[in-house]
Amino acid sequence: MTLKTLFPTFVKEEAIGTADLRAELEAVCWLLEDEDTAGNDWCDEQGYDGYTSYASLDDLPERFPEFGALKTLLDEQADAFAKELHWDMQGFHLQLDALWVNILGEGGSHSGHIHPGSVISGTFYVALPEGSGSLKMEDPRLTGMMGAPQPADDAPESARRFVYLTPKQGHALFWESWLRHEVMPNRAEDARISISFNYALLRD
Repeated sequence: MTLKTLFPTFVKEEAIGTADLRAELEAVCWLLEDEDTAGNDWCDEQGYDGYTSYASLDDLPERFPEFGALKTLLDEQADAFAKELHWDMQGFHLQLDALWVNILGEGGSHSGHIHPGSVISGTFYVALPEGSGSLKMEDPRLTGMMGAPQPADDAPESARRFVYLTPKQGHALFWESWLRHEVMPNRAEDARISISFNYALLRD
């Protein structure tokens, strides 16, 4: 008997930058939370449990050198991820087309979603107090499983319907943008701070 693994889903984790850069980014994130009136208004209107610059600022790498430095590091890792995915990039290139701050207080979460219009998405983790929310990844085949039974309790990670990843401070996670994911509630009293991003595929 031959048992093959077909159509695997890849998630890349990489330590990004230095402790100094992470600390500088944290300071800028708090500055934005304090000064971004439009962003805070949007969060209030949407019932967002914290602050995000998602709907208010689309030029953070141009505004702040700290975000520019982060973009340079993310660009390098995104290109490496494309190679690891065996994408034929002849005539195409990746472009960072969205980068935004997320600050979630105690109890803050983000419901399940995908990132339409992008090809690679991910998050850089700036501050993760003990007990801050994990990242829940959903098996992309879930809607097609029909009457399949649940995996056994001792099933390996690769056979589970949901996988809960524990992010690491100073690390970034990269995944293909069609992968549905969810940020679980922050159980810590301190804020969970992250910077999320999307890459689009453009023709040269």
